Amino acid sequence: MNLPPGPKGYPLLRNVLEPRGDAVGYFTKCVREYGDVVFLRFLGVPMCFVNRPEYIESVLVTQSANFEKSKDYRALRRVLGNGLLTSEGEFWRRQRKLVQPAFHQQRIAAYAEVMVEFTRRMLTTWTDGQELDVHEAMMRLTLDIVAKTLFDTDVSQEAGDVTAALDVLMGKFMRQAGFAFLLPKFVPIPTTSRLQRAVKQLDKVIYGIIRQRRASGQMSGDLLSVMLQAQDDEGIGMTDRQLHDEVMTLFLAGHETTANVLTWTWLLLGRHPEAAEKLRRELSVVLGGRTPTPGDLPRLVYTDMVLREAMRLYPPVWIIGRRALAPFRLGEYELPADTNVLMSQLILHKDARFFPDPDAFDPERWNASDPRSGALPRFAYFPFGGGPRVCIGAGFAMMEAALLLATIAQHFQVDLVPGQTVEMLPSVTLRPKSGIRVKVKSR
Repeated sequence: MNLPPGPKGYPLLRNVLEPRGDAVGYFTKCVREYGDVVFLRFLGVPMCFVNRPEYIESVLVTQSANFEKSKDYRALRRVLGNGLLTSEGEFWRRQRKLVQPAFHQQRIAAYAEVMVEFTRRMLTTWTDGQELDVHEAMMRLTLDIVAKTLFDTDVSQEAGDVTAALDVLMGKFMRQAGFAFLLPKFVPIPTTSRLQRAVKQLDKVIYGIIRQRRASGQMSGDLLSVMLQAQDDEGIGMTDRQLHDEVMTLFLAGHETTANVLTWTWLLLGRHPEAAEKLRRELSVVLGGRTPTPGDLPRLVYTDMVLREAMRLYPPVWIIGRRALAPFRLGEYELPADTNVLMSQLILHKDARFFPDPDAFDPERWNASDPRSGALPRFAYFPFGGGPRVCIGAGFAMMEAALLLATIAQHFQVDLVPGQTVEMLPSVTLRPKSGIRVKVKSR
């Protein structure tokens, strides 16, 4: 069968990869006009936007061996190196096997105390009636937590460098992604002096920690210790460069996604005070004012539903891509090798075929007793991706989000400052464009 038609009359795709381009609106219009499979070209580069769960499952799971990360992921390598998010093939499989033990369930649960303690420490700096940017607060909190759990250290002095590197990366990613699609692999992607300075400072910090730990031989039980001791089947561990790239990926991506989930959750709870009150009632009944633990999470049912619904409306990663190594088939469509397949959680999560009243914040749709909860196709909801390359830190992130949300909501009511406009910044992750102002009230 012939390929589906390209989006005639739409803005050129290169325009949506510019900083001011509306990529979400562009792909939403593609789906509305041409259906679930839309083939297009970006200055000669073949691309296919897919918006059907079974086709997404085919790319991420069934045919995963025929795909690697799409070309735009090259734009991340200047900051993250060749870590799990950007590496491919046998090297990726080896690294995944070496890193996996750091995320076993028991080890993740051991970090719960750190997560809650750092949250309580943050809350001691909040005062009744204080106004703050809740995105900035969540970013700083999750940065402190990931630094402690990753390499058992305090990064308060380096927090500004981390923030600068992330801000530059997020602001420039769409333009960098455009270069990545067009330029051959051997041609470096143009960058900026500001990003180079931020990455250089981060490299200095990370390499310093790795070399100090190797020299001391002290293993404190943090994630870095696990990775330092990991060996492959030949008894070979990671080099400093490999450790650096994995640590950088976990350090930056690990706290960014959880912070965004919590930020959007506070926005939604602020807009829906009835849901916020129901959350507080559950925390009161289950916790009775005490500190939450991993053992409490199975009983914090509504807390989990709130987070799932927040990730439906504002998924931490809004789009993922794969590049075909050989020709492949999606249903009745035959697509050529080298096609970059794009799949958007943000768009599919708001598809009325799978989520009635898709723009409404309705945590009850995740209630096990709700008929809607059991009717979803497997990949109608995929906030952390899927298949062999599903996010390795998904369990860590979900436990962290639930514990932080429960701890904060017990002690403070978070109200939106009226009159502000909140916009999305679809970049590597889905951030609020200019933060979210809130007023906190002591409970």
